[in-house]
Amino acid sequence: MGEESNRDAVNHDNEYIRRVMREDLLEREEELILAKKWRDDRCEVSMHKLVMAYSRLVISIASKFRHYGLPLGDLIQEGNIGIMQAAMRFDPDREVRFSTYSVWWIRASIQDYVLRNWSIVRTGTTSAHKSLFFKLRRLRARIGEVDGGALTSEGRQQIANIIGVSMNDVQHMEMRMSGSDSSLNAVIGENGDNSAQDFLVDERPNPETSVMASADAYTLSVWLNDALNDLPDREKMIIQRRRLNDEGSTLEELGIDFGVSKERVRQLEARALIKIRNSLEGRVPEISDLPYLS
Repeated sequence: MGEESNRDAVNHDNEYIRRVMREDLLEREEELILAKKWRDDRCEVSMHKLVMAYSRLVISIASKFRHYGLPLGDLIQEGNIGIMQAAMRFDPDREVRFSTYSVWWIRASIQDYVLRNWSIVRTGTTSAHKSLFFKLRRLRARIGEVDGGALTSEGRQQIANIIGVSMNDVQHMEMRMSGSDSSLNAVIGENGDNSAQDFLVDERPNPETSVMASADAYTLSVWLNDALNDLPDREKMIIQRRRLNDEGSTLEELGIDFGVSKERVRQLEARALIKIRNSLEGRVPEISDLPYLS
C-alpha cells in the first residue's frame, strides 16, 4: 500500500512538472501589465498567470535541494508558497523582473522547510549556522576536501573563516550532516528481535528505591532532631552553628560568643557529637559512619 502511494505521488509530481514546463514565458511588458493588474485591481487571474509563468523556477530551485532526502513534491510545494509570497510583495514600479525578485522568496521558503524537516534536532539557529548548513558541501569541494571523510583541522578553520563561525560550529554541523536520524523503535540485529531502545539503560533509581531513600532520610532527620533536643543548650547551639548551617561558624567565633577558649568549644563539640552518635546507634545498632558527625 505504501509503495503504491509513493508511485501515485511521483506520478502526480511528474504530471505537474510537465504542465508547468509547458507554460509560456512572459515578455517584460506583459509581465509588467499582469503585475500592475494584481497590485492595483487585485486581479487573481493576472496573479495566477504571473505565478504559473515562473513556476519552472520553483522546480529548478527545488531540484537543487533533493540531496537532503526530502520528497521533491514537498519541496516544490514549499517553493510555490515562496513564489506566492513574492507575488504578494512585488512592486512593478521598481523595474525589477519578477523572476529575479521571486528567486529569493522561493529559495528562502524551501530552505526554511529543509531546516524544519531534515532532522528532528534543530540544525540552524542563526543566519550564519543556516548558511553553514547549506554551503558545507560546496565549501568542502572548494577547499579540496571531498573524499567523504572527516574534515581536517585546516579545512574546518578555512570554512569557519569563510562563513564567520567557530571551528566547533563547523565540526558540530559536519557531524550532524554525516548521518540521518534513526528511530528508537528501529529493528536491529539479524533476527530482528530487538530494537534500539532495548539497549538504552535508565540509570535513574527505580520508584521503590526512591521511596525507600526518601523514607530513610526522613527517619534519620527525625532521629537527629531528637538527639539534638537532648543536648544541653550550649552544645546544641554549637552543633547547629558548626555543622548544620550553610556557613559554619569557626571555633574562634563561637569562643567569643560563649566567652570561652577555642579549645573549650572544640571539647564541647566533640562531646556533643559523641552523645548524638550514641543516641543514633541506640536506635539502629548497625548504623554506618555519618560524615557530618565525624
